[in-house]
Amino acid sequence: QVQLVESGGGLVQAGGSLRLSCAASGRTFSNYAMGWFRQAPGREREFVAAISWLGSSTYYTDSVKGRFTISRDNAKNTVYMQMNSLKPEDTAVYYCAGKLDYSSNDNAARYEYWGQGTQVTVSS
Repeated sequence: QVQLVESGGGLVQAGGSLRLSCAASGRTFSNYAMGWFRQAPGREREFVAAISWLGSSTYYTDSVKGRFTISRDNAKNTVYMQMNSLKPEDTAVYYCAGKLDYSSNDNAARYEYWGQGTQVTVSS
């Protein structure tokens, strides 16, 4: 089992920044590719970003490219997402997730482990 705990969410004005963290425990963190998803009220959960086991490869949904950066520190068992130039449409609960392979990264069903989520609210 892998336990994932997100933090760093909050309320920010449009154009502002937040950094989300996801701390992992349980199994060898570097064995897992990690992803971030988000879910806004009344909408399906959507993929945001993914990172490979050692951080050498990243993948983003088009709407966040150039604004969000996913990274990881395997020594700290933590994955991060730096979010800049935030927009009201980024408002959602953000979840981190983990899986063993680095493929089909935008498919939530492929992820084995999930955190409980952290709320991000961007005001206009």
